[in-house]
Amino acid sequence: MLKGCLNGGVRRDQHPAVPITAAEVAADAVRCEAVGAGAVHVHPRDEEGRETLDAEVVGATVRALRRACPELPVGISTGAWIEPDVERRLAAIESWTVLPDFASVNAHEEGAERIAAALHARGIGVEAGLWTPEAVREYLGWRVPCLRVLLECMERDPDEAVSNAHRMLALLPSKRPPVLLHAEGPTVWVVLREAVKLGLDTRVGLEDTRVMPDGTMAAGNADLVDAAVTCGAT
Repeated sequence: MLKGCLNGGVRRDQHPAVPITAAEVAADAVRCEAVGAGAVHVHPRDEEGRETLDAEVVGATVRALRRACPELPVGISTGAWIEPDVERRLAAIESWTVLPDFASVNAHEEGAERIAAALHARGIGVEAGLWTPEAVREYLGWRVPCLRVLLECMERDPDEAVSNAHRMLALLPSKRPPVLLHAEGPTVWVVLREAVKLGLDTRVGLEDTRVMPDGTMAAGNADLVDAAVTCGAT
């Protein structure tokens, strides 16, 4: 499965084509699905472009995506930087009236298992975000079923990123949820090719990189997804 990660916290001044509004996200998802994306991950934004877990904004974003791409699974982030207070994050999740198909939870963040449990209780698939071997060990203690494990390589050196991916993989048991391997920044394409080589799910989009495999600036998310498909990430 190739997931399109459409916006993250990327600002318009960082890339002019990053989708911010619900309508922009939905239109971009249509383009990405057309070239091979099997799911999308988005960060809902308020009127000022800030990431938010607000029920109205989350609902508007998810509804727009479902109208535009009825068959495309939709996921969002619950990163602690969006709402640092655990209790407020939990309250936000409880307030959602339109539910995404899945949501990511970073295992190293405070209250991660509680956030995961709240999502699972509402019928939202949990993606466990693991950045380090220590985070993998933390995740292995969770009692919450997960839809998917996200191995996220944040290293800027390609060799270090791939090595970290293999260290994390080695710690996961043979009976595990599907694994999605990806990176951010300059190691995106190296790690994506490693994911293809290993037969793992992966993702690409403006959240992770604004650069094509040849080093040129991407026109937008659809170009990045199309390039990933060319690399074999389908």
